[in-house]
Amino acid sequence: MIPESDLISGCIEGNRQMQEELYRRFSGKMYAVCLRYANNANDAQDLLQEGFIKVFRNLHRFRAEGSFEGWVRRVFINSSIEHFRKKSLQLSKVSEREESTIGDTDTSALDNLAEKDIINLIQELSPGYRTVFNLYVVEGFSHKEIADQLGISEGTSKSQLARARSILQKKVAQYLSDTKKSFTR
Repeated sequence: MIPESDLISGCIEGNRQMQEELYRRFSGKMYAVCLRYANNANDAQDLLQEGFIKVFRNLHRFRAEGSFEGWVRRVFINSSIEHFRKKSLQLSKVSEREESTIGDTDTSALDNLAEKDIINLIQELSPGYRTVFNLYVVEGFSHKEIADQLGISEGTSKSQLARARSILQKKVAQYLSDTKKSFTR
């Protein structure tokens, strides 16, 4: 396996083989990151391409002060947020359909779902809810950090997260109910 430092320097020098290796090494994990922020698989592919373009353009800025994978992940998260901003979506808008789905359900239902199913349910959230949910729950950012990144208040971040969780709980309960019905037929 090629050492990370050689891989990075090779990519900076424009070595195609090193660029392909970097892509192979990180594309699966970064696709998973993109999928959490995208509306669908096609959007995730677009985010993946945008993210790698930014990684290759900015490799010279990596200072080796932390993990390289962490740096790459940060580029992809920031790229996803930037993509979200470009579409000029307003986080505080709640669609009527989503507003009507807010309710209480059992959160332990998530334990019964496969990762693929969970990602699909998260993708059904509006972009605002999905972004705050991913940043807080998956990436571990604080509400203050989310507010700063997205240009919203901490209160908006908290309410977006609460609504996202409620919607997901309802969707999980519905999914499990539908799944149970299909098995009893």
